[in-house]
Amino acid sequence: MHAERDLTALLRNMQPSLAPTPYVFCTFADFTLPDGVAPVCQFREAEGLTAIIDMATAKAKRIDHVFESRMITLTIHSDLAAIGFLAAICAALAREGISCNAVSAYFHDHLFVPADRADDAMAVLNALSQR
Repeated sequence: MHAERDLTALLRNMQPSLAPTPYVFCTFADFTLPDGVAPVCQFREAEGLTAIIDMATAKAKRIDHVFESRMITLTIHSDLAAIGFLAAICAALAREGISCNAVSAYFHDHLFVPADRADDAMAVLNALSQR
């Protein structure tokens, strides 16, 4: 599968997809996930393990959490060495007052935006891809 590097092609063909599940960010100082927690993403920081998990699991297991968000996947296969893709997207969202936490994975970039602004974020991204 070809990974795209061209910024114009990336923006034009990003095809954002909004996941229905609300997600939240959690941290675990002991670097251990509770049983039954399957994060969509995790990252080791000096202060502990950060995990992005579905909100229902966080509530059911009474896990402290922040930033109720929705995940938007940019379905184009972006090259990890592409220049300016996330910068252009984050700048467009920022102009509309929408915060964004971006995660780049092997095939795609994923944006975590405030749950109450997810539809607005999708509109911004769709407009950006039409330019």
